[in-house]
Amino acid sequence: MESRLDPAQRARAVQEMTSQELDVLVVGGGVVGAGAALDASTRGLRVGLVEMRDWASGTSSRSSKLIHGGLRYLEMLDFGLVREALRERGLLLDRLAPHLVHKVPFLYPLKHRVWERAYVGAGLMLYDTMGVAPSHPRGVPMHRHLSARQVRKIVPGLDPDSYIGALQYYDAQVDDARFVNTLVRTGVSFGVHAASRMQVTGFLFDGEQVVGATLHDLELGTDHEVRARVVLNAAGVWSDEIQQMVGGKGSLRVRASKGIHLVVPRDRIRSTTGMILRTEKSVLFVIPWGRHWIIGTTDTAWTLDKSHPAASAADIDYLLDHVNGVLESPLTREDVQGVYAGLRPLLSGEDADTSKLSREHLVVNPVPGLVLVGGGKYTTYRVMAADAVDAAVHSLGGVIGPCITHRVALAGADGYVARWNQRHLLAREYDLPVARIEHLLHRYGSMTDQLLGMIDDDPDLGRPLPGAEDYLAVEIAYAASHEGSMHLTDILTRRTRISIETWDRGLASAPHAARIAGDVLGWDDEKEAYEISLYTRRVKAERASQLELEDIDANTVRLTAQEHPQPLPRPGSTR
Repeated sequence: MESRLDPAQRARAVQEMTSQELDVLVVGGGVVGAGAALDASTRGLRVGLVEMRDWASGTSSRSSKLIHGGLRYLEMLDFGLVREALRERGLLLDRLAPHLVHKVPFLYPLKHRVWERAYVGAGLMLYDTMGVAPSHPRGVPMHRHLSARQVRKIVPGLDPDSYIGALQYYDAQVDDARFVNTLVRTGVSFGVHAASRMQVTGFLFDGEQVVGATLHDLELGTDHEVRARVVLNAAGVWSDEIQQMVGGKGSLRVRASKGIHLVVPRDRIRSTTGMILRTEKSVLFVIPWGRHWIIGTTDTAWTLDKSHPAASAADIDYLLDHVNGVLESPLTREDVQGVYAGLRPLLSGEDADTSKLSREHLVVNPVPGLVLVGGGKYTTYRVMAADAVDAAVHSLGGVIGPCITHRVALAGADGYVARWNQRHLLAREYDLPVARIEHLLHRYGSMTDQLLGMIDDDPDLGRPLPGAEDYLAVEIAYAASHEGSMHLTDILTRRTRISIETWDRGLASAPHAARIAGDVLGWDDEKEAYEISLYTRRVKAERASQLELEDIDANTVRLTAQEHPQPLPRPGSTR
């Protein structure tokens, strides 16, 4: 089946969801919701998937972009979570998404002689061993010990006084928003009816039983009823709000923890490997990201606006202070090319310190017909989704098969390795640098053929995007024609990472991207100008918020920018 996301697909999805009873309606288009929709559909169920904003617009596009077991959870003796996450890492690297998930090395600097090397080495040996299973490949090399001289060669930018040696180990990374978009597309290929910018406004009841939901179409301003035998909520930090719609019933309590990340150019830190550094509360990652580094993260309670968490000046200074503690040439504010902030949905406990709240997940059934899943971590999304669908299946009754998503490769995975081996041939055939083909293959896998076909039809799409030359114009057109992008912000912040990878945060490329997307989506000049204006105000508000010291002030400034276009007037309205 076709995995294309476009306005026609969205219209069909809304029509299908409102004209027949679904088996499962999944609420929440992040990694867990998209994973649950795919899981349910591959078990033979009729599935709808709705998201209030763009796919992965919340937590699932603002993570550390790591697929990992979590060394700090190992130190907390949470062996079950680590083992589960490492198993999933191997599956993603080898079978499910080899085009999207890639191994990455990390250096763990040592400051104390003898005991620290033995302690950390034993932990990494356990970490490596837990990732081994007969049916699930580990996918990454074993850790190794390094002398001070070897460290100096690998990371010349590290202050020699900050280490006496190191260990190097491997984990994996992913473009989190792209992964979710690919999950949604894979689900659609198996029959999922998926529609973004559909807000749940309430639930439908038959007595005490939830039998569906009321939805408001934020694009068209229309209201709909969708009937389903089970509603599965995977709304993350919005879980408490969903529970309020059923009268506050339910034991799932989620607390939002804000994490921010900095993006700096690759030449600002002289290193050939990522790094993991201990802080007084947790750990700090320096993560290779193409021609950049991602530095993060913070871990602080957040009780303000959940849609647009703001990074404050204090957050930025915290990260700079900690990373500068080990760098020979300190970073300054001027070195920061991009900043992004996200909220982790942590299961709430008695301790006010969010770094101590659980990353385990929980599935609850607060009222008949409603299943809620919360907590967890990005890497274990598939396990969370399977547990949630198991609970939904229990409510449905009948004979429904078990989860099979450990065997379902995501869109673009099949044929990827062959295409990767053919990258030099493709480069010659399309007169593109090999690095460009590799860039496309790492983002689209075997679906790269679709983009190359578009370049065949319009050679101008094979040119770099002005103002963001790391990307080709075809990637903008493809985001609008195949990946469900409805607005310029979707393209510049999630389908690409232009908003955090360019010094002007995408302002120079915005007019060019709007023109390309507009040609696909049928925008007129007024609509293009409006989209550019919305994006410009967003960038200005984010930059201004990052100058404020306190969260409450940063939040106020960030909210001065309207994030999404207003819906079209409803028929008969005067607006």
